[in-house]
Amino acid sequence: MRRQVQLLALAGSVGLLLGALAFEYIGGMAPCALCIWQRWPHVVALLGAGGLVLANPVFALTGALGAATSGGIGVYHTGVERGWWPGPASCSAGDVSGLSPEELLARIMAAPVVRCDEVPWEMLGLSMASWNAVASFGIAGLWLVSLRLR
Repeated sequence: MRRQVQLLALAGSVGLLLGALAFEYIGGMAPCALCIWQRWPHVVALLGAGGLVLANPVFALTGALGAATSGGIGVYHTGVERGWWPGPASCSAGDVSGLSPEELLARIMAAPVVRCDEVPWEMLGLSMASWNAVASFGIAGLWLVSLRLR
């Protein structure tokens, strides 16, 4: 049973990564910096595959930590999208009050194409970042459940 739960967790991380790549390369939706940040912990979560070969709990913990980290970044990204807190200056609009026209133009010209504080796609009122958080925390839970199974 543990093996099946771990395979499901692995499939979840692979599915999220493939989904992100499909939105990018098939759907033409370029990712922002925070979107990219959410992908890397799932790559780390894939190290949990070692648990399928070696019955060492470190692999499942690595998978859980990777998925939970992506979920945390997804929550942070959701907050940036919703305006609950500021995002990184490199990918958010930021405060432009008090800037001279020259400074504003310079900021606009230096701004990245894809902003982290805009929701490019949503379903049922949740953005991709929000859905990633929900799925990632579920995947982390699967990894933790697998530790309890024999």
